Amino acid sequence: MGCACVSLLQAVQCFPRLPQDAIIPYKEILQMYWEKATSFVNAQCDGLEPWQLVGLTFSSTLVSVWLHGFLFQSESLTSRTKKQFFKLLRKMPFIGAIIQKKIDEALNDVTSSLSFLKDEKDYIKALPEQGMSQPEVLEKMKEYSSKGDVRWQDGKVSGTVYSGEEKLTRLLVKVYEEFAWSNPLHPDIFPGLRKMEAEVVRIACTLFSGGPNSCGAMTSGGTESILMACKAYRDLAYERGIKQPEMLVPVSAHAAFDKAAHYFGLKLIHIPLTKAMEVDVQAMRRAISKNTAMLVCSAPQFPHGIMDPIEEVAELAVKYKIPFHVDACLGGFLIAFMDKAGFPLKHPFDFRVKGVTSISADTHKYGYAPKGSSVVLYSDKKYRSYQFFIAPDWQGGIYASPSVAGSRPGGIIAACWATLMHIGESGYVEATKRIIKTARFLESELRKIDSIFILGKPEVSVLSIGSDTFDIYRLSNLLAAKGWNLNVLQFPSSIHLCITQLHTKSGVAEQFLKDVKDSIEEIMKDLDAKTTGMGAIYGMAQSVPDRSLVAEISQAYLDGLYSTDVPCSEKHMNGSPSHH
Repeated sequence: MGCACVSLLQAVQCFPRLPQDAIIPYKEILQMYWEKATSFVNAQCDGLEPWQLVGLTFSSTLVSVWLHGFLFQSESLTSRTKKQFFKLLRKMPFIGAIIQKKIDEALNDVTSSLSFLKDEKDYIKALPEQGMSQPEVLEKMKEYSSKGDVRWQDGKVSGTVYSGEEKLTRLLVKVYEEFAWSNPLHPDIFPGLRKMEAEVVRIACTLFSGGPNSCGAMTSGGTESILMACKAYRDLAYERGIKQPEMLVPVSAHAAFDKAAHYFGLKLIHIPLTKAMEVDVQAMRRAISKNTAMLVCSAPQFPHGIMDPIEEVAELAVKYKIPFHVDACLGGFLIAFMDKAGFPLKHPFDFRVKGVTSISADTHKYGYAPKGSSVVLYSDKKYRSYQFFIAPDWQGGIYASPSVAGSRPGGIIAACWATLMHIGESGYVEATKRIIKTARFLESELRKIDSIFILGKPEVSVLSIGSDTFDIYRLSNLLAAKGWNLNVLQFPSSIHLCITQLHTKSGVAEQFLKDVKDSIEEIMKDLDAKTTGMGAIYGMAQSVPDRSLVAEISQAYLDGLYSTDVPCSEKHMNGSPSHH
């Protein structure tokens, strides 16, 4: 037994020497190749003057720096190559002319499909020489407010107006009148307004289970709230030594993240979805790198109303020490009350989840405040500090602002505060109960209709409808002819209805179901009929590989918003008497 122990001890003592002996052949091989490489380089440089060696070194360094800058940009090499290819293609004489002709046709279709431009006979293009009296201004205002064929008051519009209650409207008008001239940029002059804004933020922190260090800011809307979170995490990434920050964002997340990437020089990495229309957590894990500045999920996402797996992504955020933003702009002020309304969500979504560092939520959607108000919240003040902008050396004084805007309309902040105070928790719970009940009823009935389907398993207030039988955009057109105004989606082709308090009115949901059934019955009579109007434009846009063409056509819509030219033609969709 003793001999065995001694032998074992001797064997163990030999182990440290074995790897070193095994490495020697590899060291000799490496040394041989190194000598060959140096001999080759020396042979190539034989006869060169010192200045030539310096010049070659300098040139090669410049080429290396250029190559690094070319390969590693916020936009991928594949995307840039594709753009350059299509750009050159459009410059080719024959092909370019054909492409331009198609673009011009599409631009004409877009312009003629803009319902807000039709029936306009004249525009005011200069100040009146003499000011109008107040009755004259109010009369003109009534003329403008009555324009358009879509009556949101009838509950036929997806989202857009989330309350519209007359009693609340009258209150907001009085509140705005009281604070019409106020500006939170001057808290010393309007201290009451400052208190209102601070209370709105604190109320939101409480709703989303924020701790004592939670904080936030009010913004002009969901887009600005998202921009501020992205800006904060970009600056935090810079401080951590990340020179090219990246954010991992589901393809279903709001386009405001694309805007933030464009504005702030962030690299946007889109993460695919699962068949359930949730973000693919494993794909997000694989996309994490040393440059990852933030992770993103939606609660719920806008296109299909699906809640992303926030708890699973939060585990990644904690493991890799990455800030994690939950975008609850659309449904934040619904999901905060769903438990008390009797419709508990399957999983938590807010600051109760370890790893969630920020949340955006719109008070002007299901918070029922007037348009122009939202909140961005942080789990800790250390994150919010990166959102702020401070210019300490300006000649006009030390300039500091919490968000994008400097001056902000105090009336909107006061109206938001008044809305929260007036509705109260019980009011929000009851409103949530009505909306979710209506959404569940519509989902159940729509799933019974042949030839259409609901995308994913929505838990909140958005129902996205698709079809494998016919072009879903034809359904959108026919519903538009019946007075409905739905959201048109792409990738995949679908339309959605965002349910608001207006859809909970008696008979509205039933009328929607009837109109859907009647429209589908009409479509099934001729499945080969051509889709026209905006539906055709969306269908065409999805099939265009050059996305810059789609952007160019979209610019026609934006130009149309500021048009003061009288339209010269009008088109209809699938033979409908009118379009929206």
